[in-house]
Amino acid sequence: MTVINAGPPTAPLRRARVPDGGMYEGPRTLRRLPEGWQERPYELFEVVPQGCTIGAEVRGVDLGRPLGDALREELNRALLEWKVLFFRAQHLTSAQQRAFARNWGELETNPLLASGSSEDIVRFDKGSGAVPTFENVWHADVTFRERPALGAVLQLREVPPFGGDTMWADMAAAYDNLPQEVKGRIDGARAVHDFIPGFARFCGPERLAPLQDVFPPVEHPVVRTHPETGRRMLFVNTSFTTRITGMEREESDRLLRYLFQQAHVPEYQVRFRWQPGDVAFWDNRATQHYAVNDYGAHRRVAERVAIAGDRPF
Repeated sequence: MTVINAGPPTAPLRRARVPDGGMYEGPRTLRRLPEGWQERPYELFEVVPQGCTIGAEVRGVDLGRPLGDALREELNRALLEWKVLFFRAQHLTSAQQRAFARNWGELETNPLLASGSSEDIVRFDKGSGAVPTFENVWHADVTFRERPALGAVLQLREVPPFGGDTMWADMAAAYDNLPQEVKGRIDGARAVHDFIPGFARFCGPERLAPLQDVFPPVEHPVVRTHPETGRRMLFVNTSFTTRITGMEREESDRLLRYLFQQAHVPEYQVRFRWQPGDVAFWDNRATQHYAVNDYGAHRRVAERVAIAGDRPF
């Protein structure tokens, strides 16, 4: 008879768990396109992916020239499919930047941010002693408006010798990967958005108080439906979303903290290293972004135009 030495018995495993409500660890579903979307090749330019679900460099387009209908349509399809598009070394004048953005609608103004050569150009001029603005925080632009921006076109005029990247997060991927229990709690829910929390980081009450009637709190769906693709997307952000309607404050705070965290997942992100004259065009309905302030006292100059959007549903 053969005797098999099984070794010492396995010790019982101690009980241990991480706190409830934390980030999910493990593989994620990374779906770039909506279900049923027919992917077709691009005929008028080259698209070079920069991420799995979000971010692509577009080559072979001069944004300084007028767009024909066919080129505008194909660029719009690329925007819907990649959420943020990058164009290298465009060196647009302010007039050219505004003209390009107007292919997607009227331009917004923002009385809380510094202007460039016209009131619909926001100028971010950062260096030693500059007043901070929206850096170091994940957010979508102007969700405190009844009709938040459709998108934005940002050009870097001056780039620091290191750092100063911008990151974008795919909020459709963020929604796709939420647990079913969380989806059940937020589908159909609405949240309040207010300009004060975001701007109070760098503006005093004397600047904000006169604008309270101009920008009263608004409600938007916690889960937004994209008006062109039909994709469901998480639509809350750290800068402007203050509470979920109808929930007790403690429950709302806890759930919002969890939802805010979703933009921090690297698999949903793309990161862009700027060079002078580069342009980024992003879909503000489908993304959040984060300007990384890691360039010390060096100067970084950017100009942005924002395209007026529609009411979220």
